[in-house]
Amino acid sequence: MGQTTAQRRAQERKRQQAAAMFEAGARQAEVVAALGVSRSAVSKWHSAWVTGGAAALAARQASGRPPKVTPAQLADLERELLRGPTAHGYATELWTLERIRRLIHDLFGVWYATAHVWWLLGRMGWSCQKPARRAKQRDEAAIERWRKERWPKIKKGPCAAEP
Repeated sequence: MGQTTAQRRAQERKRQQAAAMFEAGARQAEVVAALGVSRSAVSKWHSAWVTGGAAALAARQASGRPPKVTPAQLADLERELLRGPTAHGYATELWTLERIRRLIHDLFGVWYATAHVWWLLGRMGWSCQKPARRAKQRDEAAIERWRKERWPKIKKGPCAAEP
């Protein structure tokens, strides 16, 4: 997964701190110790700083295709997901990737592949949840009796006596 904007900014701050330390005459080992980063990273930063100064360590625009849905729209999507599927006309309280895919289209007019919806949810901090399934006619007392009386007999069974 790619980095968030906050993560990219935090890394840029470290690179700019390194640039300031290089300008003050600090050695690479001192930068490694002060910033808690790898020697190889500091070596790359130093090479870039030598050739292009502090500007060479500035963050660049994220590469790749621009996202179809903005961060503000993702916040809207999360609010709608929290309202639940029944608020969007579904009979059950279970979000599926296909339902979320349709919700994204209804809200923003964008179609994503189901695999990308899964990726988006992970990026938003959502995870797969399965509802607990229990039969409506489940008899807890009968189950407990079976566990106490019948299961020990089955567990021991005729094979238990054999070596």
